[in-house]
Amino acid sequence: MNKEDFPIFLNNKNLVYLDSSATSLKPRKVIEEINKYYNFYTANLHRGDYDNAVTVNKKVEETRKLVKEFLNAKHEEEIIFTSGATESLNMIVFSFMKNILNKDDEVLITKTEHASNVLPWLVLEKELGIKIKYIPLKDDLTIDYEQIESMINFKTKVISIAHITNTIGDIRDLNKIKELIKNKNIYFVVDGAQSAGHIKVDLQEIDCDFYLFSGHKMYADTGIGVLYGKKELLERTLPFKYGGGMNDTYDLENYSLKPLPYKFDAGTVNISGILSLRAAVEYINDIGIDNISKYISDLSYFLYESVKDIENIKIYNKNFNTGIMIFNIDKIFSQDLSVFLNKYNICVRSGNHCSKLLKDLILVGNTCRISLNIYNTKEDILKLKEVLNKQEEIYNNII
Repeated sequence: MNKEDFPIFLNNKNLVYLDSSATSLKPRKVIEEINKYYNFYTANLHRGDYDNAVTVNKKVEETRKLVKEFLNAKHEEEIIFTSGATESLNMIVFSFMKNILNKDDEVLITKTEHASNVLPWLVLEKELGIKIKYIPLKDDLTIDYEQIESMINFKTKVISIAHITNTIGDIRDLNKIKELIKNKNIYFVVDGAQSAGHIKVDLQEIDCDFYLFSGHKMYADTGIGVLYGKKELLERTLPFKYGGGMNDTYDLENYSLKPLPYKFDAGTVNISGILSLRAAVEYINDIGIDNISKYISDLSYFLYESVKDIENIKIYNKNFNTGIMIFNIDKIFSQDLSVFLNKYNICVRSGNHCSKLLKDLILVGNTCRISLNIYNTKEDILKLKEVLNKQEEIYNNII
């Protein structure tokens, strides 16, 4: 599906890229948009009154409007451009939560969260004395929603979880969580790094307080992301950094900040990244988010059925349908297997996938991860199956 839209395959026809959860490949439309900015109208944002600067200002604000519509947010000023999901989560934790949480307040997360949704909370645990509570998971490593309900008490202040996890690939039922915390004054933070651009996201339906994602996982450039927050909460959020572009005025004694969303735009933002995000969203809209979701779901089923009976394979998340599968081959270190697959031009991720707490659940620290996207095909999976079936070669080369 749409493999011809990605120029990287023209330069390497044998490439089998199965690492899209780390970063997606870039379609021609996105690459061309980046090139247009550098070739035809380079200028800084909100700094000039000449034609190129006006063009940049217009295109950036058009991108904000497009992202607002893409996520069905209520207001354009709720869309804040950041460097990615990691910066967005750090802004939530250190520019908002740090100023309202107190000692012994409880934050609920899971052990399948990405490091970016664990480490900032661990810092607050040490600095403020908040308590991190880990939501129990079922045997298939999906959330036990009844356990969430039993954990909630007057000390519970935040639930912060991934919409889709980057290891188990499970889609969390955000509507169910929303109902569990209704009228309980609990902030709801959603890490959308693996969901934006992969499944339909409707922020007014989800009704979370904060949502965030990285552009590079949905066909845009690296170094660009989005932080969404409800307008009234962003008004109370302090800027993460201060400098040119985000202030109305200052003198030797006082300063005033620009209104949303510009109070978060200190310094020169990643303009080409923002423009690449616009092209990426347009590309997704042209294909249709439902078509993307269905294609990856169908390919996920084909992947599992193709590899489940391979000798010595252990799959840790058998019920995935979002294109993410983690596995090992018995007695083979994951990184060694990844290097072996690379000999056949097959790219997979190995290691802990920035999810170091997962080892408490699957009892192994490192795995290989396959993550699919629209440019993957059944032929890619059959090639993977063929190489994984070379058991004698694998063991002779590695052990």
